[in-house]
Order: sequence, then C-alpha cells, then structure tokens
Amino acid sequence: MNIQQQFADSAVKILEQDNQVLGLAAAGSWITNELDKFSDLDLVVVTKEKIGGDKEKMLQLAGRLGTLLSGFTGEHVGEPRVLICLYDNPLLHVDIKFVTTQEFEHRIENPIILLDKQELLKEIMEHTMPVYPYADYQWLEDRFWTWVHYALLKIGRGEYMEAFDFFSYLRMTVFGPLFHIKNGNLPRGVRKVETQLSPDDFDNLFKTVPDYSREGLLKALEHSVVVYRRLRQDLFRDIRQQGFTEEKVMGYFAEIANQRK
Repeated sequence: MNIQQQFADSAVKILEQDNQVLGLAAAGSWITNELDKFSDLDLVVVTKEKIGGDKEKMLQLAGRLGTLLSGFTGEHVGEPRVLICLYDNPLLHVDIKFVTTQEFEHRIENPIILLDKQELLKEIMEHTMPVYPYADYQWLEDRFWTWVHYALLKIGRGEYMEAFDFFSYLRMTVFGPLFHIKNGNLPRGVRKVETQLSPDDFDNLFKTVPDYSREGLLKALEHSVVVYRRLRQDLFRDIRQQGFTEEKVMGYFAEIANQRK
C-alpha cells in the first residue's frame, strides 16, 4: 500500500467519528489508478454544514488527519474551498476540498468514495453528472492576438525575462489545453503532455519554449502563432475570428522582427 492510500485509510478512521462529516472521496490520480511515489493526494470532504472557505475550520479538521506542517487556501487557483496541505511522517502533499452535499453535485469528475455514512455521495453520483470545464474557443480568440502584441512589446523593450515568462502562461492557458483536446484528453493545462500527446504535437508544444534571447523569443512567438492558427483550424467551430486585429498585430510583429537589437 502506498503512502497516499495509507493516509486516506487513516483519514477514514478519523472522520468516521466526526458527526459533521458525511463522507470522504479521493480524486485526481486515484481515479485513474495512476498514483505513484511522486503523486499528491486529492481528497474531498463532504460536511453537513459549509466550512469550505473558512480557513480556520478547514485547518482545524485537516490538523486532525496527520502531522500538518503547513496549510493554505487555494485562492491562487480560484478555489478557496481547497486547503493545500503538507504533512509529515511521511512527507506528503494533500489537497483537501471541503464541500456540502449540494456543492458535491457540481463536480468536474466522479471521485472514488472512501466513506459514505448515509450513502448520500453514492446517490448524488447516480443522479448527477460531472462536467469538466473545457476551453472557450471564442474567449481564446478574443484574447490571443492582444497577448501576442503584449509579448512583442516586452521583446521590443528588451524585457526578455517578462516575455520569457509569458510563454508559460500561453502554454498553460492556450496550447496545453488545446493540444490535450486534440489528442482526446481532458484539457489539464500542460499536465503529462510528455506522455499524453502525440510526438508531433509535443514537439510543436516544446518549440514554444524560447531561448533567452531576442531572436529566440521572436522565433518561439512566431511558432506560437503558427501553432495557434493550426489548432484554431482543427478545433474551433462557429467562432468569430478577430481577423482585423490579427492582421494589425502581425504587421507590428514584422516591424519588431525587422528592428535591430
């Protein structure tokens, strides 16, 4: 038994005695049987009363599950109901999401039920469906060319570190999700792209990683535009393309590319 399962088994025994807890489920890699020694543990705690978003109550419950070294809420990923925890003995990263039964109805995946005192979680999963958030193609098209222009401004000014860092945002927000969709995967950013994309698609994604130089940044940005156009053609349907904006931005691209350092 791996350390994640050992922790979860211990959590079940502890939470069985808590009258405020209705159930416990495991999400993430547990669902797909892909847990390994590098995996974190994703848990969902279902409570009678809402405590998700109340940091002190979340920490109090999490502190009972093991030797809690650190815990903080997940506003940076848009989810204040998640407590991101680091435990000791053994050292383990555990994300705990606190929801009510009503909130459990709205989920992105069906977790593995570990504790279900009144079989409410089972009933909810039988009568509701998970919905994973997919990319909004119009949202991407409305923003992509302004993002390209932003990168050109940084390159033109010589702010290479900021431009270099911006490519990570493009991979997480645009290219990773779109390549995952193209390959029939859930659009989980750049997670496991090394193993879940075709070799050609991974190579195209990798080429959006620039060298730290003006030439390298421009080359990666030019490739990013080519990749985006291909993905747009392959995946997007019934969107309003920002053709005039695209034309203006690519004209500016040519100006920047033709300037001397």
